[in-house]
Amino acid sequence: MNTIGWAVKQLHNGSRVCRLGWNGRMYLELQVPDAHSKMTLPYVYIKTAQGDLVPWLCSQMDLLATDWEVA
Repeated sequence: MNTIGWAVKQLHNGSRVCRLGWNGRMYLELQVPDAHSKMTLPYVYIKTAQGDLVPWLCSQMDLLATDWEVA
């Protein structure tokens, strides 16, 4: 049973994570800005099924899910 807390730990360890029911091409990743970034704080982004990278916000379903896995 992998919860959102587990998923966040995996992100901090450099892994990509996804939900079991997500399309196999979708995943979350943690972006840590460097000196050349426009962002100044770390953030999580999602790679969509279409291949786009966009900032990700957790839904209620994602927050309470227990099917997180390493992508």
